[in-house]
Amino acid sequence: MNNAIFKYDFPKNEPILGYLPGSPERLALEAEIKKLSSEVMDIPLIIGGKEVRTGKTGKVVMPHDHQHVLANYHIAGEEEVKMAIEAALKAHEYWGTVSWVERLSITVKVAELLSTKYRALINAATMLGQDKNVYQAEIDSACEAIDFLRFNAYYISEVYNHQPSSDKSSINRLEYRPLEGFVFAVTPFNFTAIASNLNMSPVLMGNTVVWKPATTAILSNYILMKVYKEAGLPDGVINFIPGKGSAIGNIVLNHPMLAGIHFTGSTATFNQFWKTVSNNIGHYRSYPKLIGETGGKDFMFLHSSANINEAVTAAVRGAFEFQGQKCSAASRAYIPQSLWPEFKSKMTATLKEIKQGDPTDYETFINAVIDEASFDNIMQYINQAKTSDKAEIIWGGKGDKSRGYFVEPTVILTTDPHFVTMEEEIFGPVLTIYVYPDNKFNETLEICNSTSPYALTGAIFATDRMALNHACRVLRYAAGNLYFNDKPTGAVVGQQPFGGARASGTNDKAGGPLNLIRWTSPRTIKENLIPPVNYKYPYMTNGDSK
Repeated sequence: MNNAIFKYDFPKNEPILGYLPGSPERLALEAEIKKLSSEVMDIPLIIGGKEVRTGKTGKVVMPHDHQHVLANYHIAGEEEVKMAIEAALKAHEYWGTVSWVERLSITVKVAELLSTKYRALINAATMLGQDKNVYQAEIDSACEAIDFLRFNAYYISEVYNHQPSSDKSSINRLEYRPLEGFVFAVTPFNFTAIASNLNMSPVLMGNTVVWKPATTAILSNYILMKVYKEAGLPDGVINFIPGKGSAIGNIVLNHPMLAGIHFTGSTATFNQFWKTVSNNIGHYRSYPKLIGETGGKDFMFLHSSANINEAVTAAVRGAFEFQGQKCSAASRAYIPQSLWPEFKSKMTATLKEIKQGDPTDYETFINAVIDEASFDNIMQYINQAKTSDKAEIIWGGKGDKSRGYFVEPTVILTTDPHFVTMEEEIFGPVLTIYVYPDNKFNETLEICNSTSPYALTGAIFATDRMALNHACRVLRYAAGNLYFNDKPTGAVVGQQPFGGARASGTNDKAGGPLNLIRWTSPRTIKENLIPPVNYKYPYMTNGDSK
């Protein structure tokens, strides 16, 4: 038996590959894209390590060509959801006792497989199934997914090494037990990396999981399951059950052994989870832990000293990368009157250059939104701006869903800082701008702070350091991740732990040790070295030792 003190060194972030013409990574990616595009995959449920086919299926299509079917996936019913819960509980009996070093070893192997053998495949699946261009896929399904795994492998030792003090008469220690029961992971379509992390961070800490993936990300998520299996993750530790959220949730949230929920998605859905769990609180073995990252209405705020070129680039990237389908995407901007003419001119000049289309075309910057429901939702906000006397479309505004779900990058100028597109999450390629008088900097900061119920990300642009510091103080609670002179999106694991507060979630900072601690139920153990043998206090003896 190896009784050495194991150490996993602080990792480096996974390098972003360039995909230049003729490069090995580009050739490998194109081969996987061709293969996935030429077949229709059959995706089963995976419960207790076994493939389960229900016969009731749904389709995975390309958002940019919604007649092209990539896969058929089997849909979980009531019986399969119950099977998944039982499989997770059975696996917990074993997995919760496995050494953290062994759990870490599997986690790191998953990272290495994604970095090498399956990099091209997971990126191709993310590009075709979730309509990310090659760069957006590379930084998501490869780099960020790998970083989550490797950095969590480092952070677990930090968590476990945090121990109480002891004195000469006792030894004290903390045992970081997994939660008692199973974890319900509900993952979004927009980040393959988040889907992986929402499962693997509880698993690293000894928990077992029932996983409900987004139906629009099933292709890449199923590939993740295959990678987990190859890395040695035991059967039943993660149970993959695509299906209707309400049907799955109704069974899972009413089970007495629900121990936690790991969620990324809409605020409305997370709120419903809280209400259901609250109503069932007397039914559970323990209080379930709810960890969620939800909506955002993320801002860019320019001071009159801001650098125009930096701010324009940040606005275009922050608002329109991955079609604005990031909870951190820039969706509202406050620009001083003195900068507006030049900002508008340079932004429109940049937008004229942008190409929209197929994600496999290396020249495209913007692709299709994820599905028809998203397309319709985005267009109704754009149409409100078109018909309002408080707003005007200064760029874009058109949509076409005849072949793919394409929405033009759209910029709205409003005279009302509380216009609907300044306040409500749209989750699409729409940026709304409010131009404020330069002498109303402080007042406009207060408007920015109080406008939205969300508090996920934000960015402040200024070369005046005093202005930066002042804005940072005023907007202290307006964003869980705040950026100076940078777009409000693109957090890197190990550098900017991610999460927001208010209606944006529980701010448990994915990509850091704070999130991992939430998946533990610590037990304090005290060993008394010299136990007392008499109940009396010293002053009660009067010198008599009897």
